[in-house]
Amino acid sequence: MTIGIQEKFLNAINVLVSAKIGALANIFSAFSGNWERAWHSDLQKFCPRDVDWKKTKEKIDPEAAWRNLAKENISLLNIKDKSYPELLKHISDPPFVLYVKGSTEILNSQCFGVVGTRRLTEYGQRATPFFVKDLVAGGFTIVSGLALGVDTFAHRGTLENEGKAIAVLGTGSDERTIYPTQNLKLARDIVAKGGAIITEYAPKTHGTSFTFPQRNRIISGLSKGVLVIEADIKSGALITAKNAVDQNRDLFCVPGSIYSVTSQGTNFMIKKGAKLVASGEDILEDYGISATKVRKCFKPSNEVEAKIMALLDREPLTNDEIIRNSGFDTAKVNIALTIMELEKKIKCLGSGKFVLYN
Repeated sequence: MTIGIQEKFLNAINVLVSAKIGALANIFSAFSGNWERAWHSDLQKFCPRDVDWKKTKEKIDPEAAWRNLAKENISLLNIKDKSYPELLKHISDPPFVLYVKGSTEILNSQCFGVVGTRRLTEYGQRATPFFVKDLVAGGFTIVSGLALGVDTFAHRGTLENEGKAIAVLGTGSDERTIYPTQNLKLARDIVAKGGAIITEYAPKTHGTSFTFPQRNRIISGLSKGVLVIEADIKSGALITAKNAVDQNRDLFCVPGSIYSVTSQGTNFMIKKGAKLVASGEDILEDYGISATKVRKCFKPSNEVEAKIMALLDREPLTNDEIIRNSGFDTAKVNIALTIMELEKKIKCLGSGKFVLYN
C-alpha cells in the first residue's frame, strides 16, 4: 500500500468497515492506531466467525477505496480524531468512524435535533419551520435524518433561515447511494451552505431496516436536545426520542390533537415526561437564550409582512391604520396579521393596537 495516509491509515479503516469487521476500537488499541500495520497483520481474531479475513482482504483494494472517497469529497474521521464530535463520543455505542461530506468543524457546534414522521400533516408542515426558525436564530445547528416528511422540512427551514444543517444518513454518503433520491439536491445544498452529511456506513452501503433506526442514535448523540414535531406511536422518531432519554439529552415534544394519529407518539412521550413546547421560544428559554433578542433576527416572509413590520417599527397601529398606511388591500393585510401574530412576530395590545413582538 503506497498512499501516504500516515499513522491513521484511513483507507484501512474503510476496508474494515466495508467488511463488517467488528471491534475496531480493539484493533485500534492492539496496533496503537497504526492502521497500516493492522492491514498487513492477521486480523482473523477480530472478525465475526462468518468472515474469513484472508479471503476478504484479497477482494479489497484499499487504494481504490480511498480514491473513491476523494472523488466523492468524503472525509473519514475515527473516534480518536480531534474533529470527531465530542458529545457523540460519550454515548454508550458511538460509531468508531464517521464518513463526512462537508464541514467537519460544524460537528462540534451547538447542535439540536429535529425529527418526526415521514407522513406529516399540514400541522407538521407549519410547525416544523416555525420551531426551526427560532432554533436557528438562537444559534443552533439543526440535525435531522434527510428522510421525507419532518426531516425534509427541518433541513429546508434551516437553510431558508441561513442556518447550518447536519443530515445523518442510514446509507453511504456517495451520491448513488443517498436515500431518498428525492432529497439528493437538498443534501447538496446542505453541504454547499456550510453544513454536513454524515454516516457511519461506507460508500455504496444501501439502507436496510437496521441501518435507518441505528442512525437515530447519532442524531440524538450529536445534539444537546431533541424536538419531536409529529410522530405516530410506531414512528422511528420515537426511537430517536428514546435514544435522547438514554443519552441524557433534553427531550421536547409538540402536542397535537387526541384524534390525530400523527400526534399519538408525541402526546405519549409528553405523558412519559418529555417537555411540552408550543414554540421555539419555550426551548430557547431552557438554554437561557433570550427569545426577544432572537426575534430581531427574523425576516418578513413576503412584501406584505415587510411593510407591516416597517410600519410597526415606528409606532403601534390598529388594524385599520395598518390597512390605510400599507397600500395593500384589506384581505391581504388581515391574513398577514393573523399569521404574524400566530408566529409571534407581532402581538396585539389591550388597546387594539399591534406592536412588534420584540
